[in-house]
Order: sequence, then C-alpha cells, then structure tokens
Amino acid sequence: MPLAVYILGLSVFALGTSEFMLSGLLPPIADDMDVSIPRAGLLISAFAVGMVVGAPLLAVATLRLPRKTTLIALISVFGVGQVAGALATGYEVLFVSRVVSALACAGFWAVGAAVAIAMVPVTARARAMAVMIGGLSIANVLGVPVGAFLGEHLGWRSAFWAVGGASAVALVGVVTLIPRIPLPERRPRLRGELAIYRDRQVWLSIVVTALAAGGVFCAFSYLAPLLTDVAGLADGWVPTVLALFGVGALIGTTIGGRVADAHLFGVLLSGITASTVLLAALALFASSPAAVIVLSLLLGVSAFYTAPALNARMFNVAGAAPTLAGATTTAAFNLGNTGGPWLGGTVIDADLGYAATAWAGGAMTLVAIGFVAVSLRLHSRSRVVATGGPATKTVRAERAQRV
Repeated sequence: MPLAVYILGLSVFALGTSEFMLSGLLPPIADDMDVSIPRAGLLISAFAVGMVVGAPLLAVATLRLPRKTTLIALISVFGVGQVAGALATGYEVLFVSRVVSALACAGFWAVGAAVAIAMVPVTARARAMAVMIGGLSIANVLGVPVGAFLGEHLGWRSAFWAVGGASAVALVGVVTLIPRIPLPERRPRLRGELAIYRDRQVWLSIVVTALAAGGVFCAFSYLAPLLTDVAGLADGWVPTVLALFGVGALIGTTIGGRVADAHLFGVLLSGITASTVLLAALALFASSPAAVIVLSLLLGVSAFYTAPALNARMFNVAGAAPTLAGATTTAAFNLGNTGGPWLGGTVIDADLGYAATAWAGGAMTLVAIGFVAVSLRLHSRSRVVATGGPATKTVRAERAQRV
C-alpha cells in the first residue's frame, strides 16, 4: 500500500474528528453562544447536510483540476474553517464555519478516494479504502474523546484549534507525499460523468449504502441515553462504550478491507446481516448493561466491516467517473447518517422508548439486505455468457471470485 494512501487516512482522521466531536461539546457551546441545546445541535445537522450537498457539487466543480492541487486547496479551506470556528464570536459565524468545513470535508473525501483508487491496482481497492476509513475509525476512538477532554478542561474552542493543527500536519503530508496524478489525455466531460446515474447498479449501491449506514446510526445516535436510562449505567460509562464502538469500527475496517476485494458481495451480505442481528439483540437486551456494552463493540465491527466493500462496489460500477463515484458514496453515507438519526428521533417522539431505535435500525438494514440480493442477481446476470466452453468457465471463476 503506497505511503500516500496513509497520508489520506491521516487527513481523514482530522476530518472525522471535526465531524463527530461536537456530540461531546454541545453543552459548553450552547452556554458560550447563549443558545439552546437543540439549536446547538443544528451545528451537527449543518455539517451532515453540507457533506451530502458538497460531495457531488465539489466533485463536479473540480472535475478538470489537478487532483493534488485540489486536495491541497480543500484541506487548507477545511483548516481555515476550524480556525474560524475557534475564533467565532457568535452562533451565526460558527454555523457558517461548520458549513464551509463540511463542504471542504466532502470534497476532500470524494477526490481523496479517487486518488487512493488511482494509486493501487483493482485488486487492492477495498484495502485502500479501508486505510482511509480507518482514519475515520481512529477519529472515533481517539480524536473525539480527546476533543471532549479538551473541551472540558480548556474550553470547547481548544478542540477546534487542535483539529486545525491536525489539518496543518495533514496539509504538509499532502504537499510532500501525494504524487501528482496525471489527468487523462481526454478531459472528462460533465455529461459523460453524469452518465453513471443511468446505471441501476449505481442507484442500488446508493440505496444499500444509505440504509446500511442509517440503520446502525439510527441506534448509535441514541446510545448514550439508552446506556443511562435503559441499561442503568452511570454517565461515566458513556465515553468508554463509545470508544469501544470505535475500537470495533477499527477492527471491522481492517478485516473488511482485506476480505472485500476477493469476496465483495459475501462481505456485504454477511456484514449487513450481522448488523441486523446485533441491532435486534440490542433491542431485546437493552436493559442488560453487560449485553449492551458487548453489543456496542460488535456493532462497530459489523458496521465498518462492510464500509470498504460499500466504497469499492461504487467504484466498480461507476469506474468511468471515479471522482463522482467517490462523491456519490460520501453523499450516500451521509444520507444514512442523517436519515437514521431522524428515524430514531421519530421513534422516540412516538414514546416507543430508546430501545425501539434498534428495532427501527434493524428494519433499515433488513431492507438493505434485500437490495444487496437484487444487486447480486443483476451482477450475476450481466456475467452470464451465452456461449459454452472455456468462456463459461472463465465467467464462473470471475463470479466465484467476486462473491
């Protein structure tokens, strides 16, 4: 694996820390900005919406620009957004800084994924994506708890300064170690790139990604009150269990990245099925502290075990437009990260309880399994060769390798 791919993973660590650290900083931000907790929570929603909109928008806007130059510009804008947030004198300025940071984050994800894929052979795509996603996992294990610690002891602005510093380190790595990826001799055209959306396999990949991510985060977003109000654990257990989820995510990413290149559909089916079973178990045993702790770790494993395969699948079906493929995957994940918590909140507002969020999430992942089965069936049909003899054997071998 090229060192440059790990530099992209380091950059994603900074991006991911900024994206998720606000969950532990909302009370001090609300107090400092003199706003309610729900209004402070809109800063999280603003980032998610910015990711959904920004990924395809910036992918199109930078389509004909040099990849390395684009990465340098985006990580620089992201770092400036963190500094602006740290210096914000009012809620509106902080809100705008989060939107700008989200747009740069989305663009970096999209272009960075395309660069990572371009630097490795087809047989190592999932491993390359696992390195990038690993940066996100480490952000959950290390970056988010450190951000919460800094916010508690040095003020919430210190967490923004820390992410700004991490962004500067990532910028140095991008400038010095990312090679120049030559643009194709024939410049890409927007109409040609958008043609990928005529492929139903692309839309199936979008739906599967959004449902798989949304199902897990439907429950994970409300894990803290489930731990304290349903399982009866003390508040001090919440950071520990969240860190365990992150550890599971890192384990799952590592395993999934090594297996998905050879057994892509096998990883998708087994991983999403495991998430469905674990969510059902979480709903059934929500009152057992030990069960909830163990299930949180395992849910992190199953959720991120499928992430490299979900990314690699999109690049396989939209290979003619790699930058837009990366942007589409980023948007799909964030659609799930937005829609899942919304569904969980709807369930809670209906007085069904925190444990019911796991049932709702399990329903989402169950539907995702059905769409994976449809995608596999279409994939298998497209591989069928009418003629017999060696060609048929070759197709069977290819199909076996894929599954």
